[in-house]
Amino acid sequence: MTSTAGLPKPSASAVTRAAVVTHGKPDQIGSGLARLQAVAQEHGVELLFPPEEAEKHAVEPSGDLEGAELAVVLGGDGTMLRALTRFLGTGIPVVGVNFGRVGFLSSMGKRDLEAGLGRVFAGEYDVVELPTLEVEYPGGTARAVNDVVVASASLGRMVELDLAVGGEVLGSQPCDGIICSTPSGSTAYNLSNGGPVLMWGLEAIALTYVAAHSLHARPLVIPPGADVIVWNRTADVEAGVLVDGNQRAALGKAERAVVRIGAERSLLATLPEATFVRRYRQSFAS
Repeated sequence: MTSTAGLPKPSASAVTRAAVVTHGKPDQIGSGLARLQAVAQEHGVELLFPPEEAEKHAVEPSGDLEGAELAVVLGGDGTMLRALTRFLGTGIPVVGVNFGRVGFLSSMGKRDLEAGLGRVFAGEYDVVELPTLEVEYPGGTARAVNDVVVASASLGRMVELDLAVGGEVLGSQPCDGIICSTPSGSTAYNLSNGGPVLMWGLEAIALTYVAAHSLHARPLVIPPGADVIVWNRTADVEAGVLVDGNQRAALGKAERAVVRIGAERSLLATLPEATFVRRYRQSFAS
């Protein structure tokens, strides 16, 4: 069976209700919210505000976000990540207007807000399904949209990590940590450590060491169905398990984390012309 993850799916109808997610610092978006409200009013779209957004902007909170057909993000890639995580499993796609720096996950820049969101509200957008990760660690499990990182919990101290893929041991590596990344996360921490960029449409995990003490440690791309197991083999240094940048657990000696491609997909809404290649060229290749 051919996977359709990462392939765009066109919207069928105009938007009538949209949830709003904004940058953690309201000043960062300036008049962005007022501009969004004006476009929504022009197109007859009801804006829904989660409690934390309502408090941030002193508006009335909305009771039922499940009625939203779309989530509109005003912010950077961090805000997009937060929104994709929040709406994971709800069937609500997320579209971004970039008020940050890189804005790789955003469909349009802040100068194009009115024209871009006008098209989106009219139903002129695609939805890209992107793989997520599931991670098991001592005491719990979690889902990641971008990446799972196992890294030294002590600044300046290396850890020795054992790695196994698909039930086969690859060996031990002294390093600062290892990144397990989704395609959407491959242009984040993974990219900054020299890892491979995975185009949307791939069902895969990118494995990239952080500051490996070796001339031979190289990134790997792992297919679906192959669990990645990471053991901490360091006697006196714990390894933290970070999920999308947030620490969830610490691995003592001989404890492990297991990472695999998740069952759910994050839903990224995008203008038809804002393809992966165009975003990559504008963000990284210029």
